[in-house]
Amino acid sequence: MREGHGRSGGFRSMGPREMHDAVCHKCGEQTQVPFKPAEGRPVFCKKCYMENKGM
Repeated sequence: MREGHGRSGGFRSMGPREMHDAVCHKCGEQTQVPFKPAEGRPVFCKKCYMENKGM
């Protein structure tokens, strides 16, 4: 057992994630992402993200 970490349950104990509105860079559809989009960086909807990753 590790001492001094003070974590219990990892990320799941943080509650629901805040979602942010965005426009997909590839298809132009409105989408929501679990991070605040940075200005000047492309954001993809789930479908386009999966296509880009080759899944």
